[in-house]
Amino acid sequence: MTPNQTTTSVAPPFEALATMPAQRDLLRNKVAIITGASRGIGAAAARVFAQAGASVVLAARNADALEVVAAGIRASGGQALAVPTDVGDALAVERLVKQTLDMYGRLDAAFNNAGEGHMPTPLADLTMEDFDRAIRGILKGTFFSMKYEIPALLATGGGAIVNMASTAGLSGVRGMGAYVAGKHAVIGLTKSAALDYAARGVRVNAVAPGPILSERILSLSEQAREPIMRAVPMGRIGWPEEVAYTAAWLCSDYASFITGATLSIDGGRMAGGA
Repeated sequence: MTPNQTTTSVAPPFEALATMPAQRDLLRNKVAIITGASRGIGAAAARVFAQAGASVVLAARNADALEVVAAGIRASGGQALAVPTDVGDALAVERLVKQTLDMYGRLDAAFNNAGEGHMPTPLADLTMEDFDRAIRGILKGTFFSMKYEIPALLATGGGAIVNMASTAGLSGVRGMGAYVAGKHAVIGLTKSAALDYAARGVRVNAVAPGPILSERILSLSEQAREPIMRAVPMGRIGWPEEVAYTAAWLCSDYASFITGATLSIDGGRMAGGA
């Protein structure tokens, strides 16, 4: 198969990328928090950040799944600490940052990836519980994370934050009102925080993935995936590692003049406004 074929069964050569010297040195000697790290993009990011030389602190609600990811990183020679955390709980996030500082003495980067969606539902039929759950995990979780991460970054001379948005934060999506509202708000919060701390050495950016091979998409049949792939100009669904590598680069010194940006990782979908 060639790279241009529209298939989700062939992964890009991430192993080759991970062995490149620049990748290994990308985050050397840095300490990074990654939320939502028990699965999907967050777990991929934890592994990629560790491969890039960072000591990683993994946060998610599922303690067992979180420890599996952390143990895998340690088995590969990396430094990883698992801290079960509900990012919608301000005190839990404060404890997460404190445990990071207690363990490693500093914080240099954060990928605020955790969030929660809802089943597709027309807006008037969306329950208050589903709306509140989405806003709590997506918007409050991002706010609480930055609220406690930023002082820690400032204390050690600055650093970088990447927030998880979505192409749903750049356009509307039928039936996903609460999720879309939360992701739009994350982008606004990112821009405001970037301006607040631009002169103090803290960069704040967001990534906006399109269709990624998450558990939800993996659960679909090949037939059900076809229309998703057809909507992507590159003709395929993205891999979690493709988001993870982008977040790692944004947290590195190579991105030192980038703040307040939202980077689409979507195979070209937003280039056509869809």
